[in-house]
Parts: sequence; C-alpha cells; structure tokens
Amino acid sequence: MKKYFKWFVFSICLIIFLILSILVLNRRDFYLDNFVYSFISKFITNNLTNIIKYMTYIGSAIAVISITLIVLIFFKNKKYGIYLTIDLIIITIIQLVLKSIFSRSRPVEINLIEETGYSFPSGHSLTSMAFYGLLIYLIYVSSLSKSSKTIFITLLVLLIMVTGISRIYLGVHYATDVIGGFTFGISYLIIYTNLIKKRLI
Repeated sequence: MKKYFKWFVFSICLIIFLILSILVLNRRDFYLDNFVYSFISKFITNNLTNIIKYMTYIGSAIAVISITLIVLIFFKNKKYGIYLTIDLIIITIIQLVLKSIFSRSRPVEINLIEETGYSFPSGHSLTSMAFYGLLIYLIYVSSLSKSSKTIFITLLVLLIMVTGISRIYLGVHYATDVIGGFTFGISYLIIYTNLIKKRLI
C-alpha cells in the first residue's frame, strides 16, 4: 500500500508541476499569486522582515553545503554524507536548467531583498524540499528512537514550509514558483530515495 501511495504522490506532484510549467511558458497570469501575496503582505513588519531575512538563508547554498559537510565529517555512516552531496549536486544542476528553460522574471512590485536570476521554479523551495526532504528520509530509516525521529522530522518539515513562505513574503518569488519548486522537489525526492534505499545499509 505504501509503495502505491508513494508513486501516487509522485504522479500528482509531477502533474501539478507540468500544469504550472505549461502556464508559465505561455506567460499566463495566476490569480493564486496575487491572492497569496495579498494575504502574506498583510503581516509585513520591520521586525518580522528581519527575522524572515535570516530564515530564508535556510535554503541557501551556504546553509545546505554547511550541513552536508557536517554530515560528512561527523556522521559514522559516511554513505549519508555521500548521498547528500550527490543530491545537492543534482538538484543544483536541475534548478539551473529549469530556470533557464522557463526564464520567468521575478516579481517587481516589492522586493524586500535583492535577488538575481529567474523565478520559476523557486530554487530555495526546490532545494529545501529535495535536500531537507532527504534528511527527513535518512532520519526516518536511521536507528534513532521514535521520539527523536518525530521531533527532528517535524522541525525539518516546518523548516521546508517556512523557507517557501519566506520567498513569497520577501517578494522575490510568486506562490506558483514555490509550489513548482516543492512539487518538483517531491517528485525528484521519491525517485532519488528509491534509487539509494538499498545502498544505505
């Protein structure tokens, strides 16, 4: 049952990403983008913005590379660090290729931080889902206690969600960029974990 559910999720996420891709390529405007930003923008304050600016770095290259190095150096099972490294390399290449294909401009109305490059899909969202999602998987299959797994996995899920929301809040991505990053990241993650699961032992 779990096996079929996994591939059901894969299919749904891939379909959502493909639909968004077609609409983005055809330069369609999304009501969802305006609706989500209008809602989130109501909460913008100087203090919250300062906090969000720090939180958005969770999905940055510096953050994920630092975590990968920590896992490589300090974890006994070196395979974890190796597969995290491979994962990071793959998703970096993928997001660069995807951004180049779609060439969607970033929002221009309000940018609370400066960003360069294209908008779709959100690189922070894709990276956080694929990278921290892999960490969730590695924790799930590890020998940690059930309570420890629950705590770490919950924190990582919240971290992924906050990373995506922070990109919309800061005005550097549309909601559909974040959804595109998340859905592609989930589909990719299912394939990647399926390929490495027998090699982690």
